[in-house]
Amino acid sequence: MSAHAYDAVVLSGGAGRRLGGVDKAAVRIGGRTLLARVLTACEGAGTTVVVGGRHATARPVTWAREDPPGGGPLAALAAGVRGTRAPLVLVLSVDLPFVDRATADTLVRSVADDPRTDGALLVDGTGRDQPLVAVYRTEPLHRRLALLTAEHGSLSGLPLRRLTAELALTRVTAADPFASFDCDTWENIAAARARIREHGHVLDEWITAVKDELGLDLTVDTPLLLDLARDAAHGVARPAAPLTTFLVGYAAGRAGAAGPEAVAAAAAKATALAARWAAETETAPDSGGPGSGAAGSGQTGSGQASPGQAGSGAPGSGPAGSGQAGSGPAGSGGPRSGQAGPA
Repeated sequence: MSAHAYDAVVLSGGAGRRLGGVDKAAVRIGGRTLLARVLTACEGAGTTVVVGGRHATARPVTWAREDPPGGGPLAALAAGVRGTRAPLVLVLSVDLPFVDRATADTLVRSVADDPRTDGALLVDGTGRDQPLVAVYRTEPLHRRLALLTAEHGSLSGLPLRRLTAELALTRVTAADPFASFDCDTWENIAAARARIREHGHVLDEWITAVKDELGLDLTVDTPLLLDLARDAAHGVARPAAPLTTFLVGYAAGRAGAAGPEAVAAAAAKATALAARWAAETETAPDSGGPGSGAAGSGQTGSGQASPGQAGSGAPGSGPAGSGQAGSGPAGSGGPRSGQAGPA
């Protein structure tokens, strides 16, 4: 987690021409909109400004619009930066489904730790600069945007390289090669949707989607809950797993604002209970008690007739599936070896 103060600007107003004019911010990947996914990467920001059309969001944001609308990323960036106050600003485009908080924190630290740099931007796997996955110092950013406006009269239509060429920038290679993967086409979107369903990603993606849908701001200790579900399933019964984890979550919610600590405490209690339950089963006596299968117990498969059946002559009164008669006295007329008796 970054300890440095920063704000964020999300550029969300692109025309989406290669998507047939679809509002890119509203496109869903893994059940979550692209905007929601990018906002997750901005969780450490003090203020988040979204430049573009308004959408429902899980947490408060400030809305802005470039003038004129559709004026391009440089004009949108200028509109967003006007709503920030922190000394650093994280800048992200809305079409980045896999950018995350770790990437944002890495960029923030790269700038904060080097007073000589005006910013840090991500470099993708091909070595290409990504100026819309970047952190900039707010003061030189304001100054350069003002100079460009004075020089050209407007920022509308100007390319981003007019800005970045005049700034001293640090290049950062992302730990996750997909951090700068952008969704400009439907093919890109299909690839992103396929990736989140891969074995190494699907569980984290699903948990994040559920939290977003339910409006939860909670760190989920996934291994802890999976271990609890396993213990409940193995020590009690398979359906006990989801029901137990539900009850743990409910108990944690009732505990108040303790958050992850409350989940851990409730899970520890439930895990201990599952262990005690399993221990009782493992140490149960194996003879003479109910359900032990001992002779005379009347259990199917014991090879003995149930009490009171001797001499009944009723077919099939012996062990289930044995095809033998009950153990009554010879001459009782019961069929043997699965064959019908005489008429």
